[in-house]
Amino acid sequence: MIQEKHIESTIKELFGNLKFTAEPAGLYDPLRYMMEIGGKRIRPRLCLSTYSLYKDSFSDEILSPAAALEVFHSFTLIHDDIMDKAPVRRGVPTVYKKWDENTAILSGDVMSIESYKLIAKAPVQALPEALGLFSKTAAEVCEGQQYDMDFENMESVPMEDYLKMIGLKTAVLIACSAKMGALIAGASAEHCELLYKFGYDLGLAFQIADDWLDTYGDVKVFGKAIGGDILNNKKTWLLTRAFEKAGDLRADLLAAMDIPVTTDEHKAAKIEAVKGIYDALEIGSEAQQEIARLHAQALGYVSQLNLAPEAEAILHNYASALIGRNK
Repeated sequence: MIQEKHIESTIKELFGNLKFTAEPAGLYDPLRYMMEIGGKRIRPRLCLSTYSLYKDSFSDEILSPAAALEVFHSFTLIHDDIMDKAPVRRGVPTVYKKWDENTAILSGDVMSIESYKLIAKAPVQALPEALGLFSKTAAEVCEGQQYDMDFENMESVPMEDYLKMIGLKTAVLIACSAKMGALIAGASAEHCELLYKFGYDLGLAFQIADDWLDTYGDVKVFGKAIGGDILNNKKTWLLTRAFEKAGDLRADLLAAMDIPVTTDEHKAAKIEAVKGIYDALEIGSEAQQEIARLHAQALGYVSQLNLAPEAEAILHNYASALIGRNK
């Protein structure tokens, strides 16, 4: 089994050495920019972590597929930021803001292609299944984004539909990351499926935590402006649950959502009004309870793997670090 400290050093080395084509600079500079601004690398870290449960050292067979997961995720962020009109990502200007929308679209496209070039370096015996898993996941992420956009034109959505959307948009890529490492390491089909479920429930918890952070987080920790989801009337777990519980406050919630966002004063008023309703309905605390429930459910799948205590600790520590970002 590979130690956690080696996983961390491998992540740093992997992305420190990741290179893209030099020219044309206008196409590839945004890729380098996205990778350099970092992030927690949670998907490749999970991939390497599950691989480490079955192997004693890292080799090229896992490093490129692990990098592919982060490159693909970064591609989705470039395009998501355009759709969400987000000016800041990880504390710096988003690609479309730093360059322009056309550049961001094209650079995102080539970044997606780069992820496939990396996943194609999986070992030949695992390549068909790895490529199938990756391609299925990539399509599901796009499906989730489409549902997210469809929801923009709806006053409210059922919680079941919201959970389906975040399952596709966020959870499946984390689940794919968990399964990919085990798959390439030669784990059994049963273990691969249990790790997929572990990653999926963690992914749901992670997205709900992201929703919570957008309203209740610290901008220095969150890395982007607080209240962006409220300003865009974005369907989040908090808003979905608020509509479920609103009762007599429904009209107030709709009125708050209708506040214009043409000035900074209007934006502040809208965030304050919506957040006030969330507080009255105790939505923030309910979100944290749901995060904790999904976290525990994910760890239930880990217990079924019957791993050695030190191996199980790797997944427990990963899950705690991932979900702990909401505290």
